[in-house]
Amino acid sequence: MKVALVYDRVNKWGGAERILLTLHKLFPKAPLYTAVYNPKTAPWASVFDVKTSFLQNLPYASSAHEWYPLLMPLAFESFSFDEYDVVISVTSEAAKGIITSPFTKHICYCLTPTRYLWSGYNQYFSNPVFRFLSHPAVSYLKTWDHIAAQRPDAYIAISQEVQKRIKKYYERDAICVYPGVTLPWEDKSTEHRSNDYFLVVSRLVAYKRIDLAIKACNMLSLPLKIIGIGSEEKKLRNMASKTVEFLGNLTEKEVLRYYRSCTALIFPGYEDLGLSVIEAQASGKPVIAFEGGGALETIVRGKTGVFFTQQTVNSLAEALKSFQKMQFSKNACLEQAKKFSEEKFKSNFFKVLTELTKESNYEI
Repeated sequence: MKVALVYDRVNKWGGAERILLTLHKLFPKAPLYTAVYNPKTAPWASVFDVKTSFLQNLPYASSAHEWYPLLMPLAFESFSFDEYDVVISVTSEAAKGIITSPFTKHICYCLTPTRYLWSGYNQYFSNPVFRFLSHPAVSYLKTWDHIAAQRPDAYIAISQEVQKRIKKYYERDAICVYPGVTLPWEDKSTEHRSNDYFLVVSRLVAYKRIDLAIKACNMLSLPLKIIGIGSEEKKLRNMASKTVEFLGNLTEKEVLRYYRSCTALIFPGYEDLGLSVIEAQASGKPVIAFEGGGALETIVRGKTGVFFTQQTVNSLAEALKSFQKMQFSKNACLEQAKKFSEEKFKSNFFKVLTELTKESNYEI
């Protein structure tokens, strides 16, 4: 059976990219189709045979894809998948819009319905002038996105939260298969004595709400270390006190060392799932998270973490105060994380994919 993978764009590193590497282990011969590819910012993709769209040849497209939103639909519609039996799109944007023949199964592993068009529209377009000026383009993209969402033969969602969004925005049913963590948890060379600091592991973009973690730690004079880079970095650095340290991008082994030596992970965003929450627990550490989205599916209240109920500085600060009076079991965190192991993901995904494709007598 011939399989292909499709992903929106290959120019960064994050949770979705970890999923792709795990799928590569299941389907090592599958090429990776994408709109644009930047080898310098996505060295992880060197294991794939990457096939790009015509956008790759446009100026700055591989590093500034945001300049070409109206061409993204055409980029994915231009691919041909006639030679494949199964195509798996991993997407939060346009990759689900590929066109396949009746003889090719298209399974969409949905990270979330396109955030800036649906669940995050008000946040992305909070500026009324920008909202007005962008309305024609956004209207076109929303129409196309809903049409494109009907093209996959079946949906698999990364969480129950995303499962609900797929039903709400695309009117499609989905099966939930949680992704797994892939950091080298058994690598004892990263062990060292715990330090007294809180940790954030995230891309530094607006919807992640890293500003809440910084302001709350400023208010309480708590040490905070932040791993990650992004468009909001300069803004976040300007609001940080001396107790906040920005560490940039780190290797997996370095990230693991900080996970294992922190007091807890702070997770202030409303997320589709949140792999960093699972990674922290897999390191034996609890999480302080906003009470919403995928965090509700991955944290055991009072046993592996605490929640704050509003996305405000005061709400998070109160949760931090409560957290400091509580005790958490390392073993409880580890046991919770086992539910989201890479092996479990591969097994569950393989099982669901087999069920979804058996009607065509494919051997998965």
